[in-house]
Order: sequence, then structure tokens, then C-alpha cells
Amino acid sequence: MADLLSLQLRAAQGEKLAILTGYDASFAAQLEACGVDAILVGDSLGMVIQGQRSTLPVSLTEMAYHTAAVARGATKTLIIADLPFGSYQASPAQALQSASTLLAAGAHCVKIEGGAVMMETVAFLSTRGIPVCGHLGLLPQSVNSMGGYKVQGKTESAAQQLLDDAHALTAAGAAMIVLEAIPAPLAKQVTDAITIPTIGIGAGVDCNGQVLVLYDMLGITPGKPPRFTHNFMADTNDIAAAIAAYVTAVKQGTFPAEKHSFYTT
Repeated sequence: MADLLSLQLRAAQGEKLAILTGYDASFAAQLEACGVDAILVGDSLGMVIQGQRSTLPVSLTEMAYHTAAVARGATKTLIIADLPFGSYQASPAQALQSASTLLAAGAHCVKIEGGAVMMETVAFLSTRGIPVCGHLGLLPQSVNSMGGYKVQGKTESAAQQLLDDAHALTAAGAAMIVLEAIPAPLAKQVTDAITIPTIGIGAGVDCNGQVLVLYDMLGITPGKPPRFTHNFMADTNDIAAAIAAYVTAVKQGTFPAEKHSFYTT
């Protein structure tokens, strides 16, 4: 059974962590067989499973349902589950109740979006034995206030704020931090500055690990794929081989390449 402490140690020793999203038992079993380090039950299921326009409509009940399905399919892999919009922002007590629901469903860690504003919640959960993965940069649950799915941290002030937020989450007891859609040099700066693993998605190769939406890396998400993803199915024509190729590419540092990354100039 993979545990969070072992993943943190492996990242500290220089091993890259390969993570993919998963939403059901069949894919979870395949992900585990192909050696992913963790499975993220993402609220991205709202878009790739339900056909929603954003992650916002996803409920806690739905997250628990998919988390339980993944846990039944992958019994030896670390499972991280998103706390959905509206299930943790009101208070630390609300976050505890929601996180407890997902842990009871089979998650080992919960992910929440936001920086210093979430310090109290992160500390409240972590001191009560609930590991927390932070999420900075592009925050899909804040897409309306961010003006869409845009690269974050491009200005000097925004970059400094993101770095400050990473320090704040670390101090609050976060176990790791997802960095989404930020310039690669900034992601490297954050990774070098904090003591917990960073997991990039559109954040360059220098993060301690990478995560992609499973359907994106299999090339089956409708519409134009994000710049930061790659269709590994096109290289292999087999699901298991595509997943294994992704794991290998992350471990070897060949994914993401420069074409998958963002820069300020």
C-alpha cells in the first residue's frame, strides 16, 4: 500500500511522481496496474464524465460515489479526492465534515483550492489526521472570478502572491501542492522554496511530480485539448501502454516538454 509519507520521501530523494485522475473502478485498476503513484478523484468529473461546462455543479455526494468506486478498483494506490465547490469554504468545521465523507468513501487525502485564505482550514484538517493537498495557480472552482481558464502568476506581484501562498499552505501543514497553469520558472521557484512536493499540471518539468486528466492524456476529451497535455494513446494505440508511457515519461523527466509549458515572455 502506497502511503503519503513514502511519496513525500521519494519526491525529496528526486523521484518524479506520476499521478492521473480516475473516476471509476475499471480505470482505477488499470492505473494501479500501470504503476501510477496516486490517483486523483478530481471534480473534473463534472466536465469529462457529466458533460458540465465547469467543475462547479459537482456535489459532495457525487464525489463520494466516484471515490468509493476508485477505492474498490485500486486497493494499493494512494487516493486523493477533491473537495467540491461549496463543501469546505464556509468554515473549517464544514471542511472537516466533508473531508470525513470522502475519507469514509476510501480517499486517503483531500484536495482543496486556494492559498493563504485556506490556512486555517488546512491546519484544522491536518491536525485532525486528515492529509490535505493544496491547489494554487489556475483554480477551476474560481473560474468565474478569474475570467476563464487562463495562465496565472504571470506578473511579478501575482508570482510573489503565489509563492507566499505556497509558503502559507506549507506552514499550515499541507502534504503537497498542485500547481496548475503557471509559468514554468515560477513553478521551479516554488518547488525549490518549499519542503513538500509540488505536482504540476501545465507548470513545467521542474515540479516534483505531474498530474493530468486521464481522458486528456488518452485523447478522448471532446474539443481542443489543453496545451499542457499530450495524447499518449496516439503513440501506443493501447490504454494500458498509454498509461505506462505517461508514467515512464514523467519518471524520466521527458514529460512535460517545453511545448507543454508556459512562460512569461
